[in-house]
Amino acid sequence: MTNLFSTFDPATSTSLSLNWSSSLLGLIFLPSMFWLIPSRINFMWVKITSTLHKEFKILLKMDKMKGSTLIFISLFSMILFNNFLSLFPYIFSSTSHLTLTLSLALPLWTSFMIYGWINNTIHMFAHLVPQGTPPVLMPFMVCIETISNVIRPGTLAIRLTANMIAGHLLLTLLGNTGAKLSLVMINLLIITQFLLLVLESAVAIIQSYVFSILSTLYSSEVN
Repeated sequence: MTNLFSTFDPATSTSLSLNWSSSLLGLIFLPSMFWLIPSRINFMWVKITSTLHKEFKILLKMDKMKGSTLIFISLFSMILFNNFLSLFPYIFSSTSHLTLTLSLALPLWTSFMIYGWINNTIHMFAHLVPQGTPPVLMPFMVCIETISNVIRPGTLAIRLTANMIAGHLLLTLLGNTGAKLSLVMINLLIITQFLLLVLESAVAIIQSYVFSILSTLYSSEVN
């Protein structure tokens, strides 16, 4: 079991948690904006960020209020780079730890709640009772809505962590069985591993998008 979970261990041979520094590796892959002729990666990245900006702008209702989508695009970029890089061998998977995911989700949710309850108190109270709720059910709905609000940062963090852990463990478990298989089964294992890697690449994109889009939705609810 030690070998199975060694990929999730932030400690290095120096007994220091230096593996967390891999969270900054994504900065290396950011396309430079100072080339005379922009690269294909640059064009692709500009297309992705502009599409996200348009989506987040609609959700944040920026035509009615002043705001910026920069923080949510940056959040998407950071999670995406970490998810992708963790698929490479010997690179620490930082997004598979609640330490990182909760550190992202909790401050965001806390700031949204503080802003909403201070500046839009009546609007926040109105969110606790959905429109058309019978008077008898109102106390129960307040409890349910309060609980659903409180657990939001936990669900954001756990969703991302669980998806990354599940994929990495599956790839590791299948890879460890290779030494005991015949030649035919090894070929099937390689094909299976390749398909799982493609699936994990899709999960890396989807989970970073889900995290950022839900954060944007939570932000739009307090305005």
